[in-house]
Amino acid sequence: MTLKAVFFDLDGTLLDTAHDLSAALNTILIEDKRPPLDLKETREIVSEGALALVMRGYQLSGGDARAPALRQRLLDRYAENLATHTVKFDGIDALIAQLTEHQIAWGIVTNKPLPYAKPLMTHFSFASAPSCLLCPEHVKHRKPAPESLFLACEQTNCHVTEAIYIGDHRRDIECGKNAGMPTIAVSYGYLPSGQDIQQWNADHCVDSVAEIWPIISKYQKG
Repeated sequence: MTLKAVFFDLDGTLLDTAHDLSAALNTILIEDKRPPLDLKETREIVSEGALALVMRGYQLSGGDARAPALRQRLLDRYAENLATHTVKFDGIDALIAQLTEHQIAWGIVTNKPLPYAKPLMTHFSFASAPSCLLCPEHVKHRKPAPESLFLACEQTNCHVTEAIYIGDHRRDIECGKNAGMPTIAVSYGYLPSGQDIQQWNADHCVDSVAEIWPIISKYQKG
């Protein structure tokens, strides 16, 4: 293949956002005189979204009528402090710089809603700008459906066989495979307890950002 683009999941792959999401959750828990949730526990469920966070924090069962309002409270608090503690994962700056040096485009394909993803990204600078920032609002079917990766390729002017998708959740790998794109699964993100990325059938598995470029470079060299 001729590699033209690398697409990243956002939370847990490009940026470590769990601390700010945890802080938002704990703010509303404390307001309601409930015990805060430990950051370690939050990191294991944060990839499932805001609803999963409030369900765990408030010990709610499925279908609880209070969940939607609590979810919105959490998101409102999160919007107030999107990047207080959020950082790039170690090695991301160097990886983006290498992609830029080799004229490989990079973009973001995430299930994070646009009202949070777009302002969050304004807090960070990279060696080059992303070719795309695609959120659920841009497609009819979110990941693991491949629609967002098809759109990413369209906006980046490449074919699915000329791109790689990187993510920290099984649905990311399923999305890439559904699109017919090589995939890299990362374990440094928000891996739920008991899960093994080796079981996701990704083309490659890594434990650190530093392991990603050697894989990319092999594709880049054809």
